Amino acid sequence: MEGRDCAQDNNQTLKEMDFDLRPKKLDVYIVKKFITTFFVALLLIIGIVIIFDISEKIDDFVSKEAPLRAVIFDYYLNFVPYFMNMFSPLFVFITVIFFTSKMAADSEIIAILSCGISFHRMMRPYIFSAALIAVFSLCLNLFIIPDANKTRLNFEHQYIKNRYKSVGRNVHYQLAPGEFVYAESFSKWNNTAYRFTLEKIEDNKLVSKISAETAVYDTVNCSWRLKKYFIREYNDDLTDRVRSGKQLDTVIDLSVKDFYMTEKTVETLTYTELNDLIDTQKMRGDANVKFALIEKNTRFALPFSAFILTIMGVALSSKKRRGGIGWNIGIGIALAFTYILFLRFSQMFVHTDTLPPGIALWLPNMVFALIAGFLYRIAPK
Repeated sequence: MEGRDCAQDNNQTLKEMDFDLRPKKLDVYIVKKFITTFFVALLLIIGIVIIFDISEKIDDFVSKEAPLRAVIFDYYLNFVPYFMNMFSPLFVFITVIFFTSKMAADSEIIAILSCGISFHRMMRPYIFSAALIAVFSLCLNLFIIPDANKTRLNFEHQYIKNRYKSVGRNVHYQLAPGEFVYAESFSKWNNTAYRFTLEKIEDNKLVSKISAETAVYDTVNCSWRLKKYFIREYNDDLTDRVRSGKQLDTVIDLSVKDFYMTEKTVETLTYTELNDLIDTQKMRGDANVKFALIEKNTRFALPFSAFILTIMGVALSSKKRRGGIGWNIGIGIALAFTYILFLRFSQMFVHTDTLPPGIALWLPNMVFALIAGFLYRIAPK
């Protein structure tokens, strides 16, 4: 009886140990290893990437006489957070696999489990570290990167490449409920829309229509100058009134940037500005709203991947393998790049209207979460 009571007491002690939320030396050890290795790997790879980027763009810097101060502070200083965030899944995966494989190779994992600490309990400092990295990545996405991208893209526009490109021909927008604008083409060189038309509809009836040979944007007065215009107003008695002239200055809720692709523009917007842009583009019927929706969902999906890839990394590398650390790191890099490519590929589902952005951009996390769950179940415990 005493032996049975002792065994029960030991089991109870182990359960209490397993659910004890107070910081332990093991927790501090793993968190310290995780965070330190993550940032060391981050700085090392960023340094290598910057060297390659300089070698690629040095001709542009020299030919366009980019100031050294602008190259360092306007471009590369703002390039770092953008790159850190883009490849954070790779850094997290490599970090977890590297130091966990080393712990397994040194038989530390076996010693931890032999001391009565369950695999589930050992995961807590990993999840806590992943949470710190996820919050760090989310803060970058919401507060740091948008402003950094503005400076970086302005530098690229001035010294490397053009920031925008024309949307081409046949531009359609809904400016407001019942107000629609159409332009056959737009020239970015002189801010001119050709074959410009503005229609106003009320109760499913065409009320007025403004047509112009050209519409030129006045950057000083922030207005549009219509040339060779016709204004046709329709009455309830099916009669209409037509006015025409050589030139008319008018204010239209339409900016020059609305005629440009916004793939890069959305990266410079704060979360509030991004939501406002989405509302405006949805109301206008703008197809470019896809870029904004992709950016919004990516800003949250990417940080969340830290949890999934951490669980996968621990499950894969907690067992001592014959191939050693190198084999685990190879698997980790392959899976991390698969995740990043999957995330990029999932954007195609949005562009082709196969899946809504809220599902398409979270699909890689869903798939890898299932894989992580399976690997966690078969991990050595």
